[in-house]
Amino acid sequence: MQKTKDKQQSPNIHIAVENFGPIEKAEIDLRPLTVFVGESNTGKTYLAALIYALHQTFEGFTRVPWLHYSTLQLNHIYYSQHPKLSTQTVLEETLEVLKKLETIGYSFKFSDLPQWVRARLQSDLADSERFEDELRRCFDLESVSELIKFTKRPVEAMKISLEIREENQNLWSFGIHDSGSGITVNRYVNEDMILDSKAKEVFQKALDVKDREAPMRIFKWISAKSYYLPAPRGGIMGTHGVIASSLVDRATRAGLGYLPENPTFLGMIADFLKQIISYDERRVSSDEMNGIAKVLEDEVLRGEVEVRKPAGYPEFRYRPQKSEQTLRMSQSSSMVSELAPLVLFLRGIIRSGDTLIIEEPEAHLHPRAQTKVALILARLVRVGVRVIITTHSDWLLEQIGNLVREGEVMKLGKNKTESTTWLTKEEVGAWWFREGEPVKEIEFENIAGIEPEEYGEVAEKLYNRSVDLRSQLEEPEGGTEIEQE
Repeated sequence: MQKTKDKQQSPNIHIAVENFGPIEKAEIDLRPLTVFVGESNTGKTYLAALIYALHQTFEGFTRVPWLHYSTLQLNHIYYSQHPKLSTQTVLEETLEVLKKLETIGYSFKFSDLPQWVRARLQSDLADSERFEDELRRCFDLESVSELIKFTKRPVEAMKISLEIREENQNLWSFGIHDSGSGITVNRYVNEDMILDSKAKEVFQKALDVKDREAPMRIFKWISAKSYYLPAPRGGIMGTHGVIASSLVDRATRAGLGYLPENPTFLGMIADFLKQIISYDERRVSSDEMNGIAKVLEDEVLRGEVEVRKPAGYPEFRYRPQKSEQTLRMSQSSSMVSELAPLVLFLRGIIRSGDTLIIEEPEAHLHPRAQTKVALILARLVRVGVRVIITTHSDWLLEQIGNLVREGEVMKLGKNKTESTTWLTKEEVGAWWFREGEPVKEIEFENIAGIEPEEYGEVAEKLYNRSVDLRSQLEEPEGGTEIEQE
């Protein structure tokens, strides 16, 4: 049985909020596939956007906070602490770290890093400014306090926390508390956390005492990225050229004079638009990602998404199967414009280990296409992409339930064919959002699968109404013969 790539299995990500926008309370664990389901205006998009903001702030949910530091940033850390640190101090600490790294069988811990590096990392973790900026950007707000729960209940403090866990221990955490009068920060780093073998190899290569710049390259690391496909992506695909040219015109001083105030995008939409406008088809993705994109085109779109650059920024067109003609996105079906961004991101942007957030992947899709999109999500999980979706689709949930059943059957060794579209109970987390209620996890069941209680209630009401109306239609006009007598 093929396993999900290691990046998806560790560490465990726990996110909790209280009084956050429309959400009273939520505690979720991010899984390789995380599903948010529930009525509109209950907070699904709010929590998805929060996850994106946290991921952007820390540039990935790594075992060690701020492992994304570049050489330039570490140079800044080093020189900002002069004259506190002497060259001799740095050299002595570097030699001590090397000695520990070279000790056979020694478990290299966070506490073994140079003290000046640890101090700065912990200090940065206690600084909420970067996270606050990201929240304001993503939610288009003047103040983070505007996110405090806006329901009819009395205003209480908003709490946001992120915990990175592994094997029942907390590796590090970050949280904020906002009562409207100011923000307080909570942070924790487990000094005894053991750095994995990959990290140890990186440190071994970086700490070369013959190279004066080596201590500054301790954390030169390729971090995972996060991407957000927003709900209005279909409309953006059909009009991005107009938006791009309009933005260029408005960027001049004369253009800005026409506007009473500068309009702004939500951060996720701005990021999506930038990725589309700057899209370069020469950025080749992995064979695995290209293969998934091809399946999406062949089995769902029934055609290809093509990229042209007639005016400096890309133009996207759709070529139906067995057709010589191509169509602009604005001429294509809503299904094409909704799924084209996913095809493009798979072909040239997303990598294994990244996080992909999709709002309503079922939008404008026929039920059959919705079930096929669920297979695409499972394929992404299999190649190591963490996927988070918001959805209203019973068809999508039914298919995800079937994929989990398939994974559970594979655990028993009963599958006769190798599949790339299976999931397990441990890989899927579904969370039910309701107005005025804490967010609740939907446990997978072999019979029911993944289904919120309200879906069954809606189905039952529809069925009972249908039976009642059919009985009235089938009843003879004027009542029964007994009644006529």
